Formats: sequence, structure tokens, C-alpha cells
Amino acid sequence: MLAPASVLDHREIAERRLPRLLFGYVDGGSYDENTLRANQQAFARIRLKQRVLRDVSSLDTRTTLFGRELSLPLALAPVGFAGMMARRGEVQAAQAAEAAGVPFTLSTVGICPIEEVKRATHSPFWFQLYMMRDRGVVRAMLERAQAAGCEALVFTVDLPVLGKRYRDLRNGMGARLSPLGRLRFGLDFATHPRWIYDVGLRGRPLTFGNLENVTDMRGLFELLQWTTTQIDPSVTWKDLEWVRRSWKGPLILKGVLDVEDARAAVSCGADGLVVSNHGGRQLDSAPATIDALPAIAAAVGDRSQVLMDGGVRSGQDLAKALALGARACLIGRAWVYGVAAGGRRGVATVIETLAQELRATMALIGVTRVAELDRSLLEE
Repeated sequence: MLAPASVLDHREIAERRLPRLLFGYVDGGSYDENTLRANQQAFARIRLKQRVLRDVSSLDTRTTLFGRELSLPLALAPVGFAGMMARRGEVQAAQAAEAAGVPFTLSTVGICPIEEVKRATHSPFWFQLYMMRDRGVVRAMLERAQAAGCEALVFTVDLPVLGKRYRDLRNGMGARLSPLGRLRFGLDFATHPRWIYDVGLRGRPLTFGNLENVTDMRGLFELLQWTTTQIDPSVTWKDLEWVRRSWKGPLILKGVLDVEDARAAVSCGADGLVVSNHGGRQLDSAPATIDALPAIAAAVGDRSQVLMDGGVRSGQDLAKALALGARACLIGRAWVYGVAAGGRRGVATVIETLAQELRATMALIGVTRVAELDRSLLEE
């Protein structure tokens, strides 16, 4: 391959450059990965109306989200462990997003801490929160995010327990390995010297930066297992009300697939919703997010800013989501493929690819502004 032309081309490069365990973590889903596949397949079923002889010489992809003008209706989703995919991966992605004029979201379980991302950027970024059992830990993270000027809080609510991710287990993540398994595990990393140099050596410290003062554990995989036990399965709507009182700024609830849940979230003070099935990594029989989006957008879109993620791999997917009621889309795997394939430049290329594809799609369906994208442009 001379040059990556699409998001999936970046995926191919990432697969070659990452140890199998790490690529599987990014690329995989839960159980048999039916929902993971459905997210993309549902987009493929949607047909656009081709329209001709319209003046599309000037195309405008700008939008406004939570009071901020963006160059694209796009944000980089939170991805845990992303700093294992490239040296200080969250920082590189945040810098690429800033240059492109779109938001970056830092995960609670990112490798780079809030303060490091803040030092490396000038524009405000978003912070993603998992509700931990220890509310003192949560309060401290919220205070750090507030002090860093984080623009919005993305509260992920679809992970009361961790979905069973067979691919991760088969690759040795969280499993007790036999001597032969440990040998294969070591050989997998040893056969990726570029990763060892770029991330394993130059990318240190390889810990969860936002949790580094919470536990004495320093081994990353040990810390990962500890973190999964600390996510609180008892969280209810009352906890959302507590978060709303604690956070001064836009609050976005991520992981909503049900209309009644969407209405409850808005009633509790959520400024935005992300229609999401966690990228097919949680409930494997959940609907594709693009299928769940229209009903939620119709129910609460006039009272909340409705976003979506899951399966977005092209600018055409982005146009379809907007036509079905989303204000913007979040991309997760897409930007991680980019950072694994080429660091900051790889993320920048992924964003620009989506932008070019969105502009081409708009021109071919006869619209000049993203605000004009609606269901009338889809084949019924």
C-alpha cells in the first residue's frame, strides 16, 4: 500500500504495527461480536438519494456544538488504553483534533493524564468519566478536569459491568497463561520492535495517568484488572443528579439506546446524549446505534443535543447519521487506527479523509450545508 486512502486502510496498517493483544483490544467486541458487525452493516443498508444540477460549488461542513463552532460535525471519542497504541497516543490525538477544529475526549483510563493533555494543547478538550465505587476518586477527577478547563464531561453509563470480550481473553488479556502461552505472548511483542521502541521505551510511563494516585499498583495490566473491579455497578439516576450538581459545564450522557432512558437523562439535566452501544463491546445483542438513533432524536432532540457513535468509518456514514437526527458523531476506533498507523499525522489524515468524504457526499446529494442533511435525502 503506497498511501492509506480510507479509515480501513489505516486499520490494516495498525494491525501490522501493533502486537496482536493490543490490536485485538481496539478492534474487538464482546461475545461473538454480532453488534460490532451490525454497527457497520446497518450503515451499509442505508441508501442516499443522488441529486444533480444543483450549485454545490461552496460546501460548508461547520456546525455548533455546546456553544462551540466546529469545522466538522465530529468529535474524537474516549478510548481507554489509547496511549498503548502509539507513544503518548492521547496527546498526539488531542493535538490532531485541535488542529482540525474538532473536540478530543480523554478517557478516565487513558495513559496520558488530564494535565499532560492540557499542557500539550491550547483548545479545551472533553473528559470522559466512569463512575468508580470510591466517590472521592470521582470527585477528585472532576476537580482536575474542571481545573484543566475541560469543555464538557462525557459520563459513560453503559458499563455497570464489563462485557465478556472473548477476543481479549484469547489474546491473553486478563487470562492466566500457561508457560507456552506466556512464551507466545512474549514473542508477539518481540516481533514488533517498532512498537517496543516507540511505545514500550519512549512512551513511558505506561500507567493510567488519571488514576496514578489512587492505587499502589504500577503494572499496567494489573492496574487494568483493578480498574474493572472499581467501576460501580450500583449507579442509578440519582448518581447522575450528583454528577450534574458537581460538574459546571455541558454534561453528555454516553451509552443511551432506549427512548425512555433518553427522556430520563434529559430530565436529570443532561445537555447531550451519545446514542451508543459502546462500539459493540458490551451487550452483544444490542441494536446498531444508527438504528436506535432516529427514535431518540425525535424524542429528545429539541431538548438535548443528540450525538451518536458506533460503526462510523467514512464521511458517508457521517452524512447518514446527521440525516437521521444526530448533531454530530463520535469516532473511536477510526482515530485509534490512525494514531497506531501514523501518530498525530495518522489521526489528522483520518479526520481529513472523513471531511473530504463528507464534502463529496454532500455535493452528490445536492446539499451545501450540514444543517440541510435530513431524512428527505435518504431512500425509504
